[in-house]
Amino acid sequence: MDALDRKILTELQLDGRLTVTELAARVKLSVSPCHRRLRDLEREGAIRGYRAVVDPSAVGLDFEALVFVTMRLEDADTVSAFEEAVAAVPHVLQAQRLFGDPDYLLRVAAADLTAFQRLYDQQLARLPGVQRLNSTLVMKHVVDDRPLPE
Repeated sequence: MDALDRKILTELQLDGRLTVTELAARVKLSVSPCHRRLRDLEREGAIRGYRAVVDPSAVGLDFEALVFVTMRLEDADTVSAFEEAVAAVPHVLQAQRLFGDPDYLLRVAAADLTAFQRLYDQQLARLPGVQRLNSTLVMKHVVDDRPLPE
């Protein structure tokens, strides 16, 4: 991957709806080589897909929490069962396995505190292998959905 590929990726992260012609102009390439590079980036997996970025508040999800998960056991079966189960919870926007303690960090969206408490009690606390959950509330996003650095 060279500097031109990185520029293409940066431009698409800023505006994923660019036409190939618009993208080519922004990265100072002709359309055909730009299109070829774009296809290569998609085929190689550097570009995993395209999607709309939706404002959670616009769809009634005004409440966000970070949930730290400490596992009871960390054997392969427990980890696999936990990861499968957490992936099936739609309100979990992100789930990351961490080194050290805690074992996981979940980013969770809900309508409000009551909805979060219900989600916490009925789904998150019942995930396989969970020993302890610790939550903190998101006050505001300072940096959000920033493009990856070139």
